[in-house]
Amino acid sequence: MRLLLSALVLALAAPMAAHAASFDCNRARAPDEKAICANLPLNDKDVRMALLYDINKHTLAMGGRGALMDDQQQWLRDRRRCGANRACLNRAYDRRLGELERSMERIYRNGPF
Repeated sequence: MRLLLSALVLALAAPMAAHAASFDCNRARAPDEKAICANLPLNDKDVRMALLYDINKHTLAMGGRGALMDDQQQWLRDRRRCGANRACLNRAYDRRLGELERSMERIYRNGPF
């Protein structure tokens, strides 16, 4: 199962790497989006977060998927409140990445829920 998840991560990462952030930086208008596009480490965290979110979304069962999507929308609102503050954005990404990684571990241990 771990090998399958690793292969899925690599397969999904290839097309995203060419696009940098998980959103179109040419259309970035909000301060948080501009800060993410202008900072490679934040950009990398955004790509990683989007990848883990996508894997979780496609792996979780219906009820878990809905909760994940609600959590993601709340996280995006929280991230937006950071504005261009890179320290705040880094903390927001670190928190969300941790949540998504723990979800992946639960899926690995227990199967989709």
